[in-house]
Amino acid sequence: MYHFSYFKEPDQARILAFLEEHPFAFLTGAFASGSPVATQIPLLYEVREGELYVQGHLMRHTDHHKAFQENPEALAVFNGPHAYVSASWYSQPHIGSTWNYMSVHVRGTMRFMSPEELVELMRKLTLKFEGGNATSPTVYENLPESFLSKMMPAIVGFEIRAESVDNVFKLSQNRDEQSYRNIMGQLEQAGGQAEDVAREMRKRVDELFPPSQAWDSRRFDS
Repeated sequence: MYHFSYFKEPDQARILAFLEEHPFAFLTGAFASGSPVATQIPLLYEVREGELYVQGHLMRHTDHHKAFQENPEALAVFNGPHAYVSASWYSQPHIGSTWNYMSVHVRGTMRFMSPEELVELMRKLTLKFEGGNATSPTVYENLPESFLSKMMPAIVGFEIRAESVDNVFKLSQNRDEQSYRNIMGQLEQAGGQAEDVAREMRKRVDELFPPSQAWDSRRFDS
């Protein structure tokens, strides 16, 4: 992970909003032997007594479940929009091109949940991704017992207390204003994820390039 201060997001509220908006995380770990495992799953987050926790569930008896039983150290990578940035868009273009992206890394020790905790997790998870619609037939409370009796024993819930949270919000913050605005314009025209990157860049324009103090003639009135 890059460790340049200008690519770091210091605002905790923005980081939590990012986790909320991009919950489908890349979860990695390793067996005790060091052999790596990875899976992609949706994760919820909670902040309790000032500490960040992420929660999710795994299929039992898979390689990643077995690995985390042996070695509970986990890394969850939350990824956002990304886009190629051509150096031809810079005011001084004779340098290498790059890639803009947003990513948050949460490291910690995995703890497997009790059956009761898993039920509560599934209630929260299904309701969240059904947009809070408690009448949806697929939220936990509305699922038939015949389905739950087969599904719930096949999965295991887990929680990771964040021992470290790191981020890279690489959005051309190291470029001059002319280059920055031109990059935004090019990405907006490209559409798709590139346009999403441009939208994030636009949120930061005034922070990176504060507007000059407006002329106020009253300051010079006699």
